[in-house]
Amino acid sequence: MKQYNILFLCTHNSARSVLGEALASTHASGKFLGYSAGSTPGATINPFATEIAKELGYPEEKLRSKSWDEYGLPGAPEMDFIITVCDNAAGEVCPFWPGKPATAHWGFPDPSQVQGSDEEKRRAFRDVMIGLKKRIDLMADMPLDKLDSMSLKEIHTKA
Repeated sequence: MKQYNILFLCTHNSARSVLGEALASTHASGKFLGYSAGSTPGATINPFATEIAKELGYPEEKLRSKSWDEYGLPGAPEMDFIITVCDNAAGEVCPFWPGKPATAHWGFPDPSQVQGSDEEKRRAFRDVMIGLKKRIDLMADMPLDKLDSMSLKEIHTKA
């Protein structure tokens, strides 16, 4: 079975995009390899995102904040799908992506901006994780070899 590469993009690559990477890579269908990056990556991954990724069974050593430029370099994995998960990244000029991947924007509020107790912050991260999981589940049920940008955008409205 072919595995499809999905690159999740966010500005700092420390929360939402990391959750997308972990969810896609650990999806029960086995159809996806998740990657994540940011336009201006931060120094670390948010600890709540790390906690959820580890609960999903994603190896902690794979978690690092990285620039989206890495995926435009020769020898980088070719992406089938590029999904922005924050409004800032969706509005930025992205690098050229080899292979003309289908693109979409699945916007989520930034859980790292939530103020309050650790439990409130953890709930915000879980809400994003649940939203991403619903969309990835819908995507897994579609004919992936025929998915285009329009179909990917429709997933956002169905979830």
